[in-house]
Amino acid sequence: MDRYAVFGHPVRHSLSPQIHTAFAAQTGQALTYQAIEAPLDGFAATLRAFIADGGRGGNVTVPFKEEAFRLADRCDELARQAQAVNTLRVEPDGGLSGFNTDGIGLLRDLTQNLGVELRDRRVLLLGAGGAAAGVIGPLLAAGVAELVLANRTAARAATLAARFAGQGPIRTAPLEAPGEAFDLVLNATAAGLGGQAPAVPAAAFGPHTLAYDLVYGAAAAAFLALARAAGARACHDGLGMLVEQAAEAFWLWRGVRPATAPVIAALRGAA
Repeated sequence: MDRYAVFGHPVRHSLSPQIHTAFAAQTGQALTYQAIEAPLDGFAATLRAFIADGGRGGNVTVPFKEEAFRLADRCDELARQAQAVNTLRVEPDGGLSGFNTDGIGLLRDLTQNLGVELRDRRVLLLGAGGAAAGVIGPLLAAGVAELVLANRTAARAATLAARFAGQGPIRTAPLEAPGEAFDLVLNATAAGLGGQAPAVPAAAFGPHTLAYDLVYGAAAAAFLALARAAGARACHDGLGMLVEQAAEAFWLWRGVRPATAPVIAALRGAA
C-alpha cells in the first residue's frame, strides 16, 4: 500500500494518523499513515530515507515547515507566500512538491464549521513563525478589515508583515500592547506546547471576540483560559483546522476529498 507520514519533533501526540486512516476508510483508499519523529538536525535525512523506502508524501509540523519549503523542488503559491510547507507530495518523476494547506484549513473551520464571517473583521494574529505565515495570505484574501501581527520578537513580525504588505491591510503591534479589542484573536505561537499562554493583555479581548488557537487539545488550554478570563465571546482550539487542512492534503495526494464533519465529531467524542 502507498505510504504517508507526518514528520515533527515532537510528534507522538499527533492525531494525523487517526485522521488519515479515517479518511482512507471513508473513501476506500489503500494507504498507510504513520507518525515519524525526526531529530531536530535530521529532518532532511529522515525524509529522504522515508521516500527511498517507498513513501509517497507526508505532512510536516513543528518545527520543520520552513525547512520543508527549502527542500521542496517546487511549491504552490500559498507555500511560496508563507515560505513554509506542511504537505509534501512525491511526483512520478521523483521530484518533491510542497504545499501549504494551513490557511485553507483555518478558513474552512472558521467559516464552514463555526459560521464565522471574516470580511471586514479586525484580526489579531499572535506569532510570526511558520504557522502564522501559513494563514496570513488566506486571511487577507478573505477580506479582513485589518490584520495585526504581534510577536515576541518585533523584528521577525515586521519582516513577515512586509512580505504580505501588497496583499491587504496588515501591520504589526507590540505583543504586550496590541490595541483595542479585536473581532478575532488567533494564537499561532508555540507557547502552548510548554503549557503557557502568550503574553497578550486582556484588552485584546472583548465581549464580541472569538479566540482561536491553531493547535488543539492540552496545548491550546492556556491561551483559551486566558481568553475566557478576559471575557471573549467564544473560544475554540484548532482541531477543526487540523482535520480540514488534512482533508486538503488528502485531496492533493489521492484526488479524493473526504468528508470532515464525521471525523471532527469522532475526535471530539474521543477527547
